[in-house]
Amino acid sequence: MPVAENGQVRLHYETSGLAAGEVLVLSNSLGSNLHMWDKVLPRLESAFRIVRYDTRGHGSSSTPPGPYTINRLGYDLLFLLDHLGIGRANVCGLSLGGMVAMWLAMYAPQRLRRVILANTGARIGTPDMWDQRIAMAQNSGMATLAGVMLERWFTPPFRNQHPADMETIRSMVAATDPDGYIACCEVIRDTDLRSDIGEIAAPALVITGTHDPATPASDGRAIYAAVRNSKYVELDASHLSAWERAEEFADAAIAFLGGEKPVNG
Repeated sequence: MPVAENGQVRLHYETSGLAAGEVLVLSNSLGSNLHMWDKVLPRLESAFRIVRYDTRGHGSSSTPPGPYTINRLGYDLLFLLDHLGIGRANVCGLSLGGMVAMWLAMYAPQRLRRVILANTGARIGTPDMWDQRIAMAQNSGMATLAGVMLERWFTPPFRNQHPADMETIRSMVAATDPDGYIACCEVIRDTDLRSDIGEIAAPALVITGTHDPATPASDGRAIYAAVRNSKYVELDASHLSAWERAEEFADAAIAFLGGEKPVNG
């Protein structure tokens, strides 16, 4: 299992795709791991060198003691890029991963080519909402939260038609370290990038889901309005659009990043 370790955190990552292609880093959402990208991976691998990693506190990465901050998560990504010898990369983040991608675009723009901000917001939810989510994780556990999150991450028709997928995602969420989940809930609760996102100069693609209750399309449209060099795509999906509408998500990403679509795509 490939890891990058610096004495403060151990980040699990995987690389795939075109060895000599442009790098595309995928940053996962709260409560998931790098496998949340499995549905879009085959298409993206045909055009890019893919780097996926587990955010600290998630998947097979370590869970250092909190508190965490958005700065800390951003520096984790910079550490991983340094570890892999990557000077500049394209970055695609969803939800919490989108916040990390925004941070990189604002505070380390020299490391970024283009950025995809999916199902995210410069300010996500309210402090009270996140305090309630933290209390649920502490009192009820991740298995209970997994059921709640499935309802927020996917539309009812998709959930009903894809029971095997739902079990895969349920297991992913339930296996998340509760301490890591809570620490990252606190990151989202305490992060407000609204006053800074206008500084983003890198070309940006904003992807939203029409039925997303976690990061409504209005959150994405606000980013699109604030970032001067941006494009906007809205998918018929809920929160985990890279899974629910994987084909359309990959199409939008490849077109934006300038990669060639696969011949049989």
